This record gives sequence, C-alpha cells and structure tokens, in this order.
Amino acid sequence: MSALLTATCAVPAAGAVLTAALPGGSTDARRSTTKAVALGVSAVTLVLAAAVAVQFDPHGGRYQLTESYSWIRSFGITFSLGVDGIGAVLALLTAVLVPIVMLASWHDADPGPTAPAVPAAPDTPDVPDGTFENRRRTQGFFALILAVEAMVVVSFYATDVFVFYVFFEAMLIPMYFLIGGFGDRAGGPESARQRSYAAVKFLLYNLLGGLVMLAAVIGLYVIAQDQGFATFDLPTLSSAIADGKLQFSGTASKALFLGFFFAFAVKAPLWPLHTWLPNAMGEATAGTAVLITAVVDKVGTFAMLRFCLGLFPDASKAFAPAILVLSVIGIIYGALLAIGQKDIKRLVAYASISHFGFIIMGIFALTSQGQSGATLYMVNHGISTAAWMLVAGFLISRRGSRLIADYGGVQKVAPVLAGSFLVGGLATLSLPGLAPFVSEFLVLVGTFTRYPAIGIVATFGIVLAALYALLLYQRTMTGPVKAEVTGMPDLKVRELAVVAPLVALTILLGVYPKPLTDIVNPAVNATLSQVHETDPAPAHPAAATSGGEQK
Repeated sequence: MSALLTATCAVPAAGAVLTAALPGGSTDARRSTTKAVALGVSAVTLVLAAAVAVQFDPHGGRYQLTESYSWIRSFGITFSLGVDGIGAVLALLTAVLVPIVMLASWHDADPGPTAPAVPAAPDTPDVPDGTFENRRRTQGFFALILAVEAMVVVSFYATDVFVFYVFFEAMLIPMYFLIGGFGDRAGGPESARQRSYAAVKFLLYNLLGGLVMLAAVIGLYVIAQDQGFATFDLPTLSSAIADGKLQFSGTASKALFLGFFFAFAVKAPLWPLHTWLPNAMGEATAGTAVLITAVVDKVGTFAMLRFCLGLFPDASKAFAPAILVLSVIGIIYGALLAIGQKDIKRLVAYASISHFGFIIMGIFALTSQGQSGATLYMVNHGISTAAWMLVAGFLISRRGSRLIADYGGVQKVAPVLAGSFLVGGLATLSLPGLAPFVSEFLVLVGTFTRYPAIGIVATFGIVLAALYALLLYQRTMTGPVKAEVTGMPDLKVRELAVVAPLVALTILLGVYPKPLTDIVNPAVNATLSQVHETDPAPAHPAAATSGGEQK
C-alpha cells in the first residue's frame, strides 16, 4: 500500500505546526525564516501532488493509490484515501496555487499602518520604541495557509464520507482567522469591524450548511446499516447503490441529496446562498481571497460530482432542472452585479459567483461535455481568477484604495502590471486561446444538447463578462494618469514570479488542454454511468448512406 496520498496531506499539516512553532519576533530575519520555511513546505507539497498526478493512470481503476487506516471501527469509519482523475487535478491545482499565494502575500502579515499598536513594555525585545506588535503574526498567517492546504487536499483524496465531512468542516477554522485576523489594509477606518462581520458571516453560513450535511451523513449511515452496509466507505456504498443492493425510498433519497447538496451549494457558492462571498473576498487580503474562491470553494463543486451524483443518482436527476435554473440565475445575477461594482475586489467576487454558476450548470447538465467542461472550469477558473485577483492586490497595495474611481492611466506608469491585469480580465471573459474558453465552451455545448433553453440564456453571461472585465480595465488602466497614480512602481521581481506562471498556464491550457482532459474524462464517464445517463443523440443525425453514397 502506497503512502503517497498520506504524505501529500501530512506534509502541509506538519508544516503548519512547524511554522506556528517557530520562534516569534518582530525582526525581519525571523519573519523571513518563517516565510522561507512555509514556502519550502508548500514546494514539497507541490512535488508530491505532481507525483500523484503523474502516477495516476487514466485507464486504470476509478480510485487509485488507495490507502486505508482503521479509525473508529464501531461505526465503520476508516481514514481512507484514493484519487480519481478529478481529485488528482484539483489537488494539483491547490498545490500550485498555495506557494504562489504565499509569494504574493509575502508582506501581508508584516507590521504596517493597521497593525495593532499599544505602549511597549520596557523589557520587550526586538520591538521599536512606542509600539508593540503581536510577534507571532507572521507565523500564524503562514501556518493558517498551510493548514487550509492540508485540509483541502484531504478533501480531494478522501474516500470515506465521514472523513470528508470532518475536513470539509475543519477548513472553516483557519479560513475564519485568515479573513478576520489578516484583512485588507486598504479597507479604511472601518476595516476591522468589516473584517469581523465578513469572517463571522462566512463561518455561520458554512457551519449551517455543514450541520445540514451532518444530519444527512447520519441518515445515510442509518439507512445503509439497516441494509447490511455499516460503513462510510464511498466506493462500497456507490457500488452497492449501483448494483441495487443498497436502496433508498424516493423521499429518503431526495432528503439526503438535499442535505449534501445544500452544504456544497453554500461552499461553492450557488445563488441564493452566495451572499457571504463578496464580503469575505472584499475584506480579506488578495492572497486569502484567492484561497477562498480558487481553492476552498472548489471543494463544494468537486463534492457535487463525487458525493451527490455518486450516492444519490436518482435524486440528482430529479433535481437537475431546478439546479440548472439556479445556476443560470447565478450566472446572470453575478455578472450584472459585477458590472455595477465600485470596489475592485467585490467585482472579482461577483464575477466568481457567475463562474460558479457555469461550473454547477455543467455538472448537472449530466452530459460528458458538460461535466468535463465543469471540471476543467474548476481548474481554469482557479488559475485565471488567481492571476486577476493577485494583480489587483498588487495594484491596491500601491494606491491604498479598492475603489475603481481612484485609478486611471495606470498602463502609462506601470505597463507590465496593466498588461498582466488585462490578461487576467481577458481570461475571465473566456477569450478564445485562453484556458477558460475551452471549459466554458464545453459547458455550454454539454448543456445545450440536453437543455437548449438553459444553454441559450447562459450564453448571455459571456456578453456580460466582457462588459465587467473590459470596463474595469478601461476605468483603471486607460485614460489620463491620475495624480495619485503618478510614480506608481511597476511589478517587482517577486511579483513577476507570482504572475508569470499563472499567465503561462492560462495560455498553455487554452492552447493545449489535452493533458487535463485525458485525466479527467474517464472519471467523468464513470460519474455519468453512476447516474445511468448517456449523452443525448444528435437532434439532426447525419444522413443515412447506402452503397457508400449519401442519399
């Protein structure tokens, strides 16, 4: 039994503990040591996640590199890990983004104008006269990032329903402290109260979803136990359901499905359960905002594929039309509100709500093109939104304002920054040749083949995306140079190291997505077979032929 999956999960968890335990202090040397250790741990995790993706055989079994360790035997709970194609690419996405987020957030936990300051104790070492900083601020910040990474990776690898639930909920704790304790310094005098509100709202919404899911997890176990399956093992339960050995009544199946789906829809987030996201992304640092929308939220959409469709195929088909309607509303609603935003980060947040509508629509279109596109969309949205948000963070840190109206003419004084911001915006509107185009196209094609009306309405989201992305660029980067922007420095070496790989991946996966589709498609086909669905036959089949000639 390979321990590669356990190692991939354990390294960031151990790194979080190590980083938190490093000696505290306010000197630059101690902070630099903390950052270097955390970055090194994330690099090792990236190597391990890449090894998992390389060793995964798309033509092998559904779950590979499996591991199982006894945990709570009396309830049939085991710490079981296994990876399919979807989990492999999403865990790799997480491992790629975390070191990039760390580099982008290199100074986010350093002492600054919003750091708490009180009279210093006379014997306090390493602290400037007149101030006293929380000397473990840097350790806490980077330890929390590694803790989030560990819990997200476990969620992508877990094949035990209870283990997944534990880490699905546990990741809320470090995210709560990242949002509430390390907020955006450009938030103004009310920023501390706004951060607290955003963090509490994030926690309460997701805890509510988790409590509903817990009730469904318990219900699943009780029903399965009554039929001789006293286990939380996902492959065992899915196989029993597919073979008809484990059966749910229509009411029970729908109730359990809704319990799982509600939690995942809050995390994703799906309209109308989305309202925590703009607050959380707006008040968090740019790096934390990327963790929220590009990493943590993907657990929700991933879980819809793995658990909702795998455990409750009949209920998934029954609720699919209603979920598609909610998805389309989210696409249009998110895009319209993004157009009207005055705050750069909240604009990106509403754009993400629109994008998650596309992802969920692709999942519940129940076609191979739709689900393949949805999985690719998870990856491509993570990369493109990370690029857009992190460059926006660099821009905001220079000007000290999140308001779009405070910018103008940036491309004349910081052309590389402006160019990077443009690439992120063009990727967000799914420009052909950039990664999100492929996934959005597949989602729309897959939806149109089964639900043409839904597919047609969803295409308006593309037009609206062009409006909010290009208007944001026009208002901030073009036109006369505002006095406050004059002298704004361009991207530095560290910032270029953040942006360059994201731009490169956006272009590479836009031109050549085959490496991802080869891994993802077998898992998508297996998911469709679980819900007993096939792609619809063409409405206008090719003309019949006879004797080699077309009639």
